Amino acid sequence: MNTPAPIRKIFEGVATRPQMFRLFDRHSQRPDRWQSDAAPLYSGEWFEIDEALYDYMLNILPPLWMCGPIFALREFLTGSTTSIFLALRIDGKPRYFHGYCDLSDPTSVETMRATIFERETQPVRAMSREELLEHIWSSTANAYRGYAGDRFPPVMQGQRMVMLWSGTNGTLLKLLDDLTDDEIAAKLPVHMRHLPDIAA
Repeated sequence: MNTPAPIRKIFEGVATRPQMFRLFDRHSQRPDRWQSDAAPLYSGEWFEIDEALYDYMLNILPPLWMCGPIFALREFLTGSTTSIFLALRIDGKPRYFHGYCDLSDPTSVETMRATIFERETQPVRAMSREELLEHIWSSTANAYRGYAGDRFPPVMQGQRMVMLWSGTNGTLLKLLDDLTDDEIAAKLPVHMRHLPDIAA
């Protein structure tokens, strides 16, 4: 199974309501869904929402806690991992975000806040290869993505795969992490195909 970075942006742009609910459980197809601890998969994932969705989630249930413009959802996803919603002022404008934090780590919420702020205050809009791959996974319909199963070599089993279109061979499955730059571009919306890489 893939081991994502501790904190990562998983969707580019402001998620709509349907997208938000889909992003909440974007690992639902994993083959070991009921056998393993899902916290490492979800903890650290974040994406942007709008003010209406932030307010909606605040009013569903009384939050577990609220500290200024940051609150935690009362219902835990798994173990000590739950949804955190943040309102941050970035470049003079209010923006809103959702992230999964493992509350057993007392620094997780502040680390998430600081990471989002640093990422979103970059002077030039850019995306890393990892962010491009996460966006592709997040925005691909379940019918066109999945996990390598028993018919694949053992070293590939459990890894994320997406369906590609080959002009000569029709559709084919390929490991998400093995997509070439051209294949990544083909899976992205037009306005995201020529974004620069994030400077190291």
